[in-house]
Amino acid sequence: MSTSYFNHKPPTVLGLSSEPPEVEVVIEIPRGSFFKRGSTGHIDFISPFPCPFNYGSVPNFLGLEGDLLDALILGPRLSLGTCIEVKAWGAVTLTDRGMMDDKLICSNHRPSLTECQNVLQFFQMYAKCKGILNIWRRRPGRNACEGWCEATEAIARAAPLPGVMGSSAR
Repeated sequence: MSTSYFNHKPPTVLGLSSEPPEVEVVIEIPRGSFFKRGSTGHIDFISPFPCPFNYGSVPNFLGLEGDLLDALILGPRLSLGTCIEVKAWGAVTLTDRGMMDDKLICSNHRPSLTECQNVLQFFQMYAKCKGILNIWRRRPGRNACEGWCEATEAIARAAPLPGVMGSSAR
C-alpha cells in the first residue's frame, strides 16, 4: 500500500465525524506501566520508559498483522484488565516488520490538537525503537509510523472475529 494513503496531520486537522464509532477496549498496559504485554497477557518486554497512554486491544477485531486490533485510551490511568466502551476518534498506522498495524486512538472526549500531536510523536519514536528491538531480535522488515487515518478506515481493515457478540463498531 502506498504511503500517500496516509496523512501525517492529526485527525483534528483532517476533520472527524461528529459521531465517532464506539469500540470495546481491554487494557493490557496501564498508563505509566513499564511492562509491554501482548493480548495473551504475557510480557513481551520491559520498557525503559513508562507508557504515556492506556494501551490495549479491541477483543472482537483482528488487526492486519494477525493480532487483536490495538487501541490506546487517552486520559487517566486505567487498571490492567479494565474493559471499557470508548469512542475511537482516529487511528495511527505503523509498519512493523513490513506489516501494517493500526492503533485506534480512543477517548471519552474529542482529543485536542496537542493530544493528537503527542500521540503522533509517541508513535514516531515507538516505530524507531521497535525497529531497533526487531534488529536485536533478528526480525527483518521495515518499521515506520505512517501517520493518521480515520478510525472507521482502521476498523474496516480489521477482521471481525467470528462468533464474538457485538463484533461491529457502534
